[in-house]
Amino acid sequence: MTCPSLLRYRPAATEFVGDLSRGSWQRVRDTATALSARLRRDDTAAQFARFVLVGGASTAVYGALFITLGGLGYLPAHLAATVASSVLANEMHRQLTFRAEDRVDWLSAQVEAGSVALIGLVATSLALGWLDSSVGSAHVVLQITLVAAVTAAIGLMRFVALRWIFRPTGLPAAR
Repeated sequence: MTCPSLLRYRPAATEFVGDLSRGSWQRVRDTATALSARLRRDDTAAQFARFVLVGGASTAVYGALFITLGGLGYLPAHLAATVASSVLANEMHRQLTFRAEDRVDWLSAQVEAGSVALIGLVATSLALGWLDSSVGSAHVVLQITLVAAVTAAIGLMRFVALRWIFRPTGLPAAR
């Protein structure tokens, strides 16, 4: 005999997600469609969202390359992964984030965005050196937090530089 309350039992996941078999999939599709349409716009918010997505993807590429090339040693793996992921990110920003492939050639994009990325590499290295000299052997969580904070600040600087400073002459200022 089955307990009557078990006949009315809903799994815990449906409390948070809802019953996806009764029209909720349509809401999920509608939300995805609206988000996709929003990301395709060319205003600052959409470009910043694409910038963050490209940054996340290139960071994942960096991590995969760093792990794959780890047998070469820390420095060669770090340099190769940094160069490859930066070139990829610069090209993705040129084509996807800022849709500038018809206004900015590949080499110019690599030089302009690469110089800002180099500033970020130097800034994170200096920040870690400062932490090590002032605290000594800092906990890895503190090191990662510091690198994340500096990287976020440099990323914001990079977005501003690519969006407003490195735009081709003759184009109107961004909205």
